Amino acid sequence: MSGIRAKKSLGQHWLVDRGVLRRIAEAVGVEEGDTVVEVGPGKGALTEYLASRSRHVIAVEVDAVLAERLRERADGAGLRVIEASVLELAPEEILKRGDGGVPYVVAGNLPYYIGTAIVRHFLTARVRPRRLVVMLQAEVAERMAASPGQMSALAVETQLFAEARVLFRIPAKAFRPPPKVQSAVLLLEVRDSPDVEVDDPARFMDLVHAGFAAPRKRLRNSLAIGLRVAPPEAGEILATAGVDPEQRPQMLDIDAWRDVYFAYRRWQAGRTE
Repeated sequence: MSGIRAKKSLGQHWLVDRGVLRRIAEAVGVEEGDTVVEVGPGKGALTEYLASRSRHVIAVEVDAVLAERLRERADGAGLRVIEASVLELAPEEILKRGDGGVPYVVAGNLPYYIGTAIVRHFLTARVRPRRLVVMLQAEVAERMAASPGQMSALAVETQLFAEARVLFRIPAKAFRPPPKVQSAVLLLEVRDSPDVEVDDPARFMDLVHAGFAAPRKRLRNSLAIGLRVAPPEAGEILATAGVDPEQRPQMLDIDAWRDVYFAYRRWQAGRTE
């Protein structure tokens, strides 16, 4: 698609390195019967590689001109193009409009400014993919895949629903125009159910966000700030959970956050009795 310039307002950077495109398509790991949902296909460079591996690709493109050009290039029944913002469509609606079905996988070069929102959109959906292979700002991808010691609320939320791993970085010269930040490819193997059993994932994440309210402080003080309680009360919750209140929030793994969550729920129930 020559003559089409990238739009800064949509965060468009065309990935043009064919070696990188091939590696991404291979990492998607399309299996028999899979539908592939590509987010932000742009000029269709990755789309070609995906279409050669899958009988059914649904490309979701917000740019009307690019969407129409992709439709013109579709030479068979295997590619469907939906002109829409992916965040405005539930995954089941994408599959329905694109004549696809489950199981499905997600691939794409995600705009940096909404990359985490797009990942969250699929991970928390009623109909989740079995895998995502997406390009993000490298710093964001590494935060999602972080280990205890470098955890964040984003890492907890991501790893609650998927096993996360950074596959490789992509140099800026692989794009046109080259972005000003580093990019990386993130693999997310989606779990059939959340990694820890909690009665309400949204409330669980509210507690996690509270725990990271002041991540440079000790956990007791950070949690107290986030929950708007006194430090001794936060310490009581952590003691019930069997978690060291003197460590920092980034040290906790998901299991520890589960224990803090249920300790907090018991603490809340005790206050209302």
